[in-house]
Amino acid sequence: MRELAREDGVEIQLVAGTYVVLIGLSVDTDRVDGLLGFSIERTDHTEGESHHLSNNLLFERNDTDSPEYSSEANPVQAFVWGDYTAKPAHTYTYAVTARYGTPAKLENGPQVAATVKTEDPDDGSHGIYFNRGVAASAAYERRFGNQKPSEVPNEEAYHWLSRGLEEALVAFIGRAVDSRYSLRGAFYEFYFGPVLDAFKVAHDAGADVRLVYDGVKGETTSRKNPEAAKDAQIKSLCTERTHIKIAHNKFVVLLKDDKPVEVWTGSTNISEGGLYGHANVGHRVSDAGVAQSYLDYWNRLVDDPETEEMRQFDDQTPAIPEGRPDEPLTAAFSPRSSLDSLDWYVRLARGAQQGVFLTAAFGLQKEIEDIFKGEGEREYLRYLLLDSEEEGEVEALRRDPGNIVSAAAFTGKGAYRAWLAKALVGLNPKLHYMHTKLMVVDPLTDDPIVVTGSANWSNESSETNDENVVVIRGDKRVADVYLTDFMRIFNHYRLRGKAGTPEEEQAPGPQSPSESNPAGVHLAEDDSWAKPFYVDESPEAKERKMFSGASS
Repeated sequence: MRELAREDGVEIQLVAGTYVVLIGLSVDTDRVDGLLGFSIERTDHTEGESHHLSNNLLFERNDTDSPEYSSEANPVQAFVWGDYTAKPAHTYTYAVTARYGTPAKLENGPQVAATVKTEDPDDGSHGIYFNRGVAASAAYERRFGNQKPSEVPNEEAYHWLSRGLEEALVAFIGRAVDSRYSLRGAFYEFYFGPVLDAFKVAHDAGADVRLVYDGVKGETTSRKNPEAAKDAQIKSLCTERTHIKIAHNKFVVLLKDDKPVEVWTGSTNISEGGLYGHANVGHRVSDAGVAQSYLDYWNRLVDDPETEEMRQFDDQTPAIPEGRPDEPLTAAFSPRSSLDSLDWYVRLARGAQQGVFLTAAFGLQKEIEDIFKGEGEREYLRYLLLDSEEEGEVEALRRDPGNIVSAAAFTGKGAYRAWLAKALVGLNPKLHYMHTKLMVVDPLTDDPIVVTGSANWSNESSETNDENVVVIRGDKRVADVYLTDFMRIFNHYRLRGKAGTPEEEQAPGPQSPSESNPAGVHLAEDDSWAKPFYVDESPEAKERKMFSGASS
């Protein structure tokens, strides 16, 4: 849900997802002078509660032994802010006040307010579930120490990290309650006991359950998958997929009376790390046509065909469009004979009018990097979230003013590092932070595109792996949910990325560490923080206009 409001030279746009509300902010140019930021008061009409959103970045004078982390005392010095404490299906009013004066005596400027209702994770057509994806964050450490989730009593850490993802997957499987239902699944990592147990329950209830999992020799999964299936007493329901480089799917088709009705897809492996560790999404699509296309694909996989045989099938399911798809839902599968699907995603991004938001879990492969090249050719911004630790790659991309880049593992040694957790909780031995494979094009327009599924943006994912992708066009609710959670994770790691900033560049504010603020980073005490956002055609100005809806 989106809502625009303007009052006396201040403009806001609220974008509500499920657990996140983004707040785009702007003031007219004649109100920039002296602007010290914005206070944001949230009223929760569902629970009858009101408070100012917090801001962990303080004015230096407020950096005491017992500071007040409130945007009323420490205004937000940003033109895009997120409320990451929102709850699904709640109605919220956000009252935004421009603040002037001095840090010692703040003065209220004009105020504007707007009301939105956050989305339910499942509206009947699409169920979208992002896990928290911040197991390495200071927020996790504050709640649970630096313990593994298995060491926290009552599974509280697992519940917090899952954020509904694991519960929704188990509930999806649990819909197969008797012999009228069938389940057809294909997986890469398939060894998290509670999910395997859910398949066993469905089978015991009379449902027809048949599963395919990665059995490629040399893969860790070829050892762990059969062992886990045996332990869960479902090995007889499973077929190993071996004639492929990697059987990388993560989907389940639900059938009722032998007719496919829904599919669960996304980036989430059936493992502890996939569900609770690095950032992932599970996406339930209730569409008979899409479910049928997944079932047709699964029916080929179950015979463990050679790669070339699968390519002949996948090349035509579907034939790849030249531009934006005509249909609201398009499923594409791999392996394919060419890079036609990957080339299509690049064309969709290059045809953007407003912006592109993309996660690249395994670095920026050469097949997709064209989206982020071509300085000066495109007016829209491109947001890129990487997991890679390769600082050189990150810095090269950042040199293009149209690219805004966060890299999860790029933490450096700067003062912001004090806000990071001391260590990972150890759920993901290979990919620690971010695992989603998604792209959102023009999310705040009336014709957004969301690309989501199992496939990384690489040659291998297109030509040599078992993969699936769904392209969703024109669904503003889906785009809002994906955008808000993308920005939640992006901004989380954007702050972490500042840890790599040299001390002399760590503006705003003086660097004077204290016990309450060991990072020693403070709010600016004048309007210098806001000025870059009003330089014509600057990335900052483009970001302000896109998220706030402002025209100037």
